[in-house]
Amino acid sequence: MPVRRMMEESIRKADILIEALPYIQAFRGKVVVAKYGGSAIENPAAIRGILQDLVFLSTVGIQPVLVHGGGPAITKRLAAQGRGTSFVDGMRVTDQATVEIVEGSLAELNRALAEQIRALGGRAEGLGAPQQVVVAAPHPKAAQLGFVGQVRAVRTAPIREVFTAHAIPVISPIGVADGQLYNINADDVAAAVAAHLEAEKLVLLTNVRGILRNPADLASLISTLPVGQAGGLLARGVIQEGMIPKVQACIGALVQGVRKTHIIDAALPHAMLLEIFTKQGIGTEIVP
Repeated sequence: MPVRRMMEESIRKADILIEALPYIQAFRGKVVVAKYGGSAIENPAAIRGILQDLVFLSTVGIQPVLVHGGGPAITKRLAAQGRGTSFVDGMRVTDQATVEIVEGSLAELNRALAEQIRALGGRAEGLGAPQQVVVAAPHPKAAQLGFVGQVRAVRTAPIREVFTAHAIPVISPIGVADGQLYNINADDVAAAVAAHLEAEKLVLLTNVRGILRNPADLASLISTLPVGQAGGLLARGVIQEGMIPKVQACIGALVQGVRKTHIIDAALPHAMLLEIFTKQGIGTEIVP
């Protein structure tokens, strides 16, 4: 590469860092909760990019938290043990044997994610059922769903202990109540964690660009959406299927004091950094 081109490339990289500087200064010491799960978590390149972004955030003084799902891995493990999977309103029917398989599968994924963060030069600590970070309550449809739960409370002390070690908490969406395990939607866990930690941001990483007015047209991406309009889009059916619980989780987090929420495509290289540290962003932000 000619010297002039090398110099221009170096200047361009420096310009990028300078563009990010005001955001780094604004968010230093603040909590950013990221949720990663669903089919998106089966993309190794995307996983590596997201974890690199989290390590970067931690290194510059921001306090990231990772809440992960694991539905595909759970389904595979159930199938390997000859157990079928049934759903009610998109939620996995979970008997006692199933919830134990769910917990084991999520614990394995939790360890793997923490190990990958360490391999990338960061610090991480997994938090799951043994730490009882998520206090559960039975789901209103427990008679149909079994041991599916909802978040009653989040114990923030174990999370803040991880922060004091300058490490990234990696949280499994397993709740506990009176010694009983409950399978809880990871979006709901992430929203509750963000609210209890008074987070600056909640970022939901998925496999779509964000909220589209027309699902078939990427150009219809909604970059910024006030929470009131989000409720209107839900009511009119513009927001559909798997995006519904994500938007509901964002609304719930905002109502409980989280400053901003974001829905972005995890497959885009360094999606979190682009959304947080650039003016234009790359997904949808839902704001109060």
